Amino acid sequence: MSIVLPPEHLQKVLGYTFSEQRLIKQALTHRSFASTHNERLEFVGDAVLNAVVGRSLYIHFPKLNEGELSRLRASLVRQESLANVASELNLGDYLWLGEGELKSGGHRRPSILADALEAIFGAAWLDGGFEAAQSIIERLFVSRIESIDPARALKDPKTALQEWLQARHHALPLYEVVRQEGESPNLVFEMSCSIPALKVTTLAQGPSRRSAEQLAAGEALGMLKEKYPGKAPRRA
Repeated sequence: MSIVLPPEHLQKVLGYTFSEQRLIKQALTHRSFASTHNERLEFVGDAVLNAVVGRSLYIHFPKLNEGELSRLRASLVRQESLANVASELNLGDYLWLGEGELKSGGHRRPSILADALEAIFGAAWLDGGFEAAQSIIERLFVSRIESIDPARALKDPKTALQEWLQARHHALPLYEVVRQEGESPNLVFEMSCSIPALKVTTLAQGPSRRSAEQLAAGEALGMLKEKYPGKAPRRA
């Protein structure tokens, strides 16, 4: 059996110590491990996360309209983004998972990591009120929000990559399904994004084909900008 780290260190990283330790333990328990698990806490955490992130975006970007704020919030609270935050916390090392999930690498699965992170937010809200959850969320998201460039963030990666290539008269990228595994709601798609003329190919995983394509496109665009920082190649 994999060794699960105790939650005390995680609470130091979060900057909050739970009065009711059973809540943080429940937040870290997957349904495959016990009947008392984190799904109900996840439901509560999703609500407080949207509220806190929405408030922060409202304050930081006073010139953006409601639709633009909604798109930015969606990009910050989507599964991939939450899984990235969870990975930075090494959250998978603290999760209680059933034997099947352990064997299949559940402690690295984006859906499990994202759900556990939301469950922690929900547990903090129940333990210390809205301000407790808000303090944790702002601690984890403030730098991400402050670093947002709305002009770039509001354009999805596939569109940005397409425009970059079209401006240089190159063919559109090719997207292919490399791998698909699991069952709903834990599907995992691996997609490739290739630009043969520029010898660039990237791979990315996501819970849907579209999300994996977007991630692969973003990585491809980043590679192109790094590979051609100055005058980019144009097709004759």
